[in-house]
Amino acid sequence: MKKQYYLILFLVFLMIPIYWMINMSFKPNSEILQSLTFYPHNFTLANYEEILTSEFWRSGYINSISMAVMNVIFVTIAALPAAYAFSRWNFRGDKHLFFWFLTNRMAPPAAFMVPFFILYSNLNLIDTYWAVALAHCLFNLPLAIWILEGFMSGIPKEIDEMAFIDGHSFPSFCWNIFLPLITPGIAVTAFFTFMFSWVELLLARTLTNEVAQPITVTLTRSLGAGGWDWGVLAAAGVLAMVPGAIIVYLVRDLLATGFSMGRV
Repeated sequence: MKKQYYLILFLVFLMIPIYWMINMSFKPNSEILQSLTFYPHNFTLANYEEILTSEFWRSGYINSISMAVMNVIFVTIAALPAAYAFSRWNFRGDKHLFFWFLTNRMAPPAAFMVPFFILYSNLNLIDTYWAVALAHCLFNLPLAIWILEGFMSGIPKEIDEMAFIDGHSFPSFCWNIFLPLITPGIAVTAFFTFMFSWVELLLARTLTNEVAQPITVTLTRSLGAGGWDWGVLAAAGVLAMVPGAIIVYLVRDLLATGFSMGRV
């Protein structure tokens, strides 16, 4: 009973910032700045109307979704064969190469900010979806390989041998037998990949200007002549949480299975 009490207190503590952001999103700016209120005294939906009717805000959400989806596709396609190779084959330097992949994930994004900017400037990719989606692959691909390799290593190699004895070609085996077995792992990988791309700011701000800037960058560039519009910023923050919540809800069963397996 005492453990449940502490858990409830911990969850309440975690929910305070989220509640406060939702609370601010339904207040006019004057109420936010003048007094401390624990619920909206002057309830308004004007902040959400501003975001939903403004091209400035809507483009930020569309850009973020586009970049995150592109990154999930790129990372998943590249990570699946790499993880299969690490889980099934032994070759010279495999452990060193695997560790080198992980060191890329450990590096801070700021370390790659200047090289990426110079490279993409020479390739004319600045302020495009491709720039951010490919840059995020540097951090998401090692994590994806690490997660998927753990799931694949948990599947006995005898399944591969039995499939080939039954006459399956390698593409047929992968598509019809192997991929269904690691679906929870793919779901967990896609979830982490999407969320990193959705919330990442430093590289996105460095590699975009106006056309392709995602919502994280839009939030930092919304200072107007009258100062910060805190109500609109709070509403934008609430809406920024929606895609992640939707993804968790849609793949909750796969995530629950995935978190109990593999390396996660």
